[in-house]
Amino acid sequence: MTDDRPNILFLFSDQHAQHVAGCYGDTIVQTPALDRLAAEGVTFDNAYTTAPLCTPARMAMLTAQYSHSIGCWTNSDILASDIPTHAHSLGAAGYRPTLIGRLHSIGPDQLHGYVDRRVGDHSTNWVGGHAHGMGVLDRAQEPFRISLERSGPGQSAYEVKDRDVLQATLDHLDEIRDARKKGEKTPFAVTVGLMLPHQPYVCSPQDYAHYEGKVGMPRLTAPGDNAEHPYLHEWRRFTDSLDLPDDWQICARTAYYGLTTAMDRMIQQILDRLEANGLADNTLVVYASDHGDQLGERGLWWKQTFHEQSVKVPLILRWPGRLPPGERRARVVNLLDLAATMIDAAGAPALPNSQGRSFLNVASDGSTPWSDLTFAEYCTDGMARWTGAVVQQRMVRDERYKLVYYHGERPQLFDLQADPDEVIDLGLSERHAAVRDALTAQVLDGWDPEAIALTQQRKLANKRMLSTWAKTAEPDEAHRWTLKMEDNWLADTSS
Repeated sequence: MTDDRPNILFLFSDQHAQHVAGCYGDTIVQTPALDRLAAEGVTFDNAYTTAPLCTPARMAMLTAQYSHSIGCWTNSDILASDIPTHAHSLGAAGYRPTLIGRLHSIGPDQLHGYVDRRVGDHSTNWVGGHAHGMGVLDRAQEPFRISLERSGPGQSAYEVKDRDVLQATLDHLDEIRDARKKGEKTPFAVTVGLMLPHQPYVCSPQDYAHYEGKVGMPRLTAPGDNAEHPYLHEWRRFTDSLDLPDDWQICARTAYYGLTTAMDRMIQQILDRLEANGLADNTLVVYASDHGDQLGERGLWWKQTFHEQSVKVPLILRWPGRLPPGERRARVVNLLDLAATMIDAAGAPALPNSQGRSFLNVASDGSTPWSDLTFAEYCTDGMARWTGAVVQQRMVRDERYKLVYYHGERPQLFDLQADPDEVIDLGLSERHAAVRDALTAQVLDGWDPEAIALTQQRKLANKRMLSTWAKTAEPDEAHRWTLKMEDNWLADTSS
């Protein structure tokens, strides 16, 4: 008896800005693996994250529920183990979901439905647990000025970790090949969690040299003091990024391009092994990232905002014989929808409280009806040293407009058809009052910023107790990759 359900290979990177890929129009970066994947599959041009921050985006994607529904807004929020994930769904359908690499889950559950996990995270399992040391690049992985000052050619332990993830993935694909030769028919479901191209903005000297002199300053400058939204100006002030030297910015951007190419090479090796092992024909390959990186556009870096460079993500699906090659979709989709889509493709049971919608039919046929509406949220509690002001913020995007709601401050509104660069803020435009009010009502429908703030403050007391416990008791870590400080270094460019 044959099993014609697809294999699923989900390649999930960290902080890859959608626009920095050849298949998304960048003429400088070299991403031949992603470009080929796009040529052989379907590329989504308007795919969004659920949150411009790692853990909430990843937990929302896993569960197909928004942050406020699962109580995960920050990198220190624990996803409850009784909330089913798409890995649980695949497992219930007979797959053996495997994770290789990054999950970025905090708390005792380091599987969340995966039944096999290899490599693991570089970061602690616990709120307040033993932090990883980055040596000379310490704090360059966070949203601070130092991440641009300490950028350029060298090596980050994050790239070293991804090499281990790559090797473990290749080994696992070989194990699957060998099992198939012995008669195993069960389809596989493998998630590969990569760290690149997340900052530190440090790449190998070879990759840096390839892009040196080719990557210039950001295209969009910061608005004047009177035009810039007060929260964004305060964020830039808090992160000490109001007056970054040009050479730092060019250096960091150059290294980011190098990191993106390094990641693409790893993806190419995975896809090559998939094909060499005879596993490509009935495999749904998905590539996506948890959020983007602004790379200096509008004076903003990292993520943590709702501008397109931060909240848009690359999304490519290839399924030979089932999805048309070389097609693009303009529909507005979300990582929640991606989880629902993978479940749909596998014929697995839908998640009980899913807020995601499968876009498998849209991927198959661009004329399929679809509602272009999605959300993202960013709420902080002050737990992390880099968060700055405690905020409750949410974005809604429809077919034409994007509204950003800042609780207690004025909104932003952008007409993405007329102004794709989000240069003209219509948030206070009387002519657009009806649009603003309608979108504000959608933002606040089922989302209460005051209630969220109270919930986060109650949870903060719990987190502080858990943090003291972890620091004092030093509990064991599960599925943790050992990061060596000496693996982080910067090349001497003084000569």
